Amino acid sequence: MFDPSMSSEIIQCRLDGIFSQQERNQFGSERYAVMFKPGTYANDVNVGFYTQVLGLGSTPDEVTVNGAVHVEADWLPPNNATQNFWRGAENLSVNPAGGADRWAVSQASPYRRMHLHGDLLLDDGGWSSGGWISDTKIDGRVRSGSQQQWISRDSQFGSWHGANWNMVFVGVEGAPAGTFPAPPYTTVDRTPVVREKPFLYIDDTGNYQVFVPALRTETSGVTWANGATPGTSLSIDQFHIAKPGATALEMNAALAAGKNLLVTPGVYHLDQPLHVTRPHTVVLGLGIATLVPDDGITAMNVDDVDGVKVAGLLFDAGTTNSDTLMQVGQPGAQADHAADPTSLHDVFFRVGGAAAGKATTSLVINSNNVICDHMWIWRADHAADERYVGWDINTADTGMVVNGDDVITYGLFVEHFQKTEVDWNGEGGRTYFFQNEMPYDVPDQAGWRSGSTNGHPAYRVAPDVTRHEAWGLGSYCFFSTNPSVAGERAFEAPETPGVRFHNMVTVSLNHQGTITHVVNDVGEATPDGSKPVNVTSYP
Repeated sequence: MFDPSMSSEIIQCRLDGIFSQQERNQFGSERYAVMFKPGTYANDVNVGFYTQVLGLGSTPDEVTVNGAVHVEADWLPPNNATQNFWRGAENLSVNPAGGADRWAVSQASPYRRMHLHGDLLLDDGGWSSGGWISDTKIDGRVRSGSQQQWISRDSQFGSWHGANWNMVFVGVEGAPAGTFPAPPYTTVDRTPVVREKPFLYIDDTGNYQVFVPALRTETSGVTWANGATPGTSLSIDQFHIAKPGATALEMNAALAAGKNLLVTPGVYHLDQPLHVTRPHTVVLGLGIATLVPDDGITAMNVDDVDGVKVAGLLFDAGTTNSDTLMQVGQPGAQADHAADPTSLHDVFFRVGGAAAGKATTSLVINSNNVICDHMWIWRADHAADERYVGWDINTADTGMVVNGDDVITYGLFVEHFQKTEVDWNGEGGRTYFFQNEMPYDVPDQAGWRSGSTNGHPAYRVAPDVTRHEAWGLGSYCFFSTNPSVAGERAFEAPETPGVRFHNMVTVSLNHQGTITHVVNDVGEATPDGSKPVNVTSYP
């Protein structure tokens, strides 16, 4: 926690110490929330793994950093940002030295509610595989560089330059025109329905509050352009503050007593599921707070109630298989939550990597009208120790199953699962941006089939669904264990007028294996040279 009365030297020393520890700490247990009280600072904030940099003002412009808030890729030569995961910057204004800042990241590294007085570079010279921007104003140009794909939502840019395979803009003022695939821009003028992520701030009397933004429809640009963001403040005394060492029993007792939950940075082992039963409950994690379910339990169950907000958490599978890591709504849930939906913001899932985790399905959504606002659901393809990854080690069938109706996702990243990666059974679903890599470690074709069909789709809409729509979807293969493997299709859906896809791409990375079709039987097989295959609409 920094305040403007502290010297820049003292602050910089602490920042440098955190970064030195976290620059390469990809699978470590250390977690940091670096918080700046309202005021002006002169510092270079280099953001490493499991570090969330937060301004504590009611608007981004109440906390100004003269210098930089940035991510580089020096640790992984040659400046490769494809493993720059699990970090974030939020609710700050930055005057970058030299006129430009850098946010060279890949998945699970949100740039939210920021005001950058200059240009933003999204790579560091090598490959990069992001990413997410929302509720952010960038006065200058955003330069995407080597980024394979990116989603920006409800923001304002001076301009945008660059594209590779799949760039999506939803409700972004200053976005380029939609010209997919040349260049591959998918542009949607307005966001149909959204709620911004809750955030911690200090009010004018010096008291801590959590601000909960209001549900909004048909939006574009930033929420704070004309002053305060619409929404409600909750005093900190309405929250149970969980600190490392807290038990699931303690957190559940607080939830049952009507408290919200603020989970401070740390890794929390759970011996019973966290159970959210009260409408409008807020569960807010800081510093990539991590929940590990022990003994095969589900880490969190959210009842089928109105207006729950879950944000800023990493669900990390334990070494005993869990059927599910998180469930939203009980099976068979039927209530209409259109006026006050549950929303998930910067909620991430990991199976393997830090340990030999196992989970059949990471996320199951049974409730209707749920909003998913930036999610990375990842079966690890690499790890802290080679014993923690492998086809028969970090086993995981499916990333997300959607059974509820009218569920909407913005920025859905799901990778490396062993069967269908997203299985969508509910009616009226909508997805704005999807990024996928098929599993690298398929041992042979015989072990990776759906019936008589080669492989499993990355994104499947169930045969009886009559209404579904998706924009800006990419699926890539890199079957490095056995390059003779093929997946029949990336996307599978019923052929009916109410099920529509816009702007899809498949790529075989370094031609390690093949995706035979893009959607159903449409689209050519992926060629060599990491060349994309594009389909602009289906059916």
